[in-house]
Amino acid sequence: MNKLDEVFSVSRSARDYARGYCAHLSDLLGRLDYEAVDKVAGLFEQARQDGRTIFFLGNGGSAATASHFVCDLGKGTKTGSRPFKAVGFADNVATMTAYANDEAYERVFSRQLENFLEAGDLVVCISASGNSPNLIQALKLARERQAVTISLLGFDGGAMKALSDHVVLVATAKGEYGPVEDIHMILDHIITTYLYRKLTNAS
Repeated sequence: MNKLDEVFSVSRSARDYARGYCAHLSDLLGRLDYEAVDKVAGLFEQARQDGRTIFFLGNGGSAATASHFVCDLGKGTKTGSRPFKAVGFADNVATMTAYANDEAYERVFSRQLENFLEAGDLVVCISASGNSPNLIQALKLARERQAVTISLLGFDGGAMKALSDHVVLVATAKGEYGPVEDIHMILDHIITTYLYRKLTNAS
């Protein structure tokens, strides 16, 4: 039984479930590796200074988080100084479906990366399970291209944990997609609002 099942089993209403869910989120946030969060923020800032591109990848809810991250980093941090070059590969429906239809869904990200990825760029993969085949392929290509790999993961980290240079793990029982995805979005807002304020204060 994962924590959400446990919370539901003792809830008599949506109100009780909401309280238990939020208490669980609070506990997970308290156990985050904040040194890893600091490292990721620093890598983003260094990529900005070096003119590197940061690519964001994800499936399903994590695709939405990837898109949100691209918006917040690319637009939400604009201060007049050198901008963040943030790109999301889950946003081009025509390209994604072309590769999925003509080749395989496992290649929808790696094939896009082949056109753009250079050594020193950042590849950010977002996944609750850490076992998405298309993200695994993207991480392998990134290693071949000498890019820096960052993964925001959940559960036990899955296969992607060992393939990533840097990991921020929301450690939960398997199947707790909601809390993991909630915290991945919070990480977006923590990192991008911090970087915006750092750039604003520097200028």
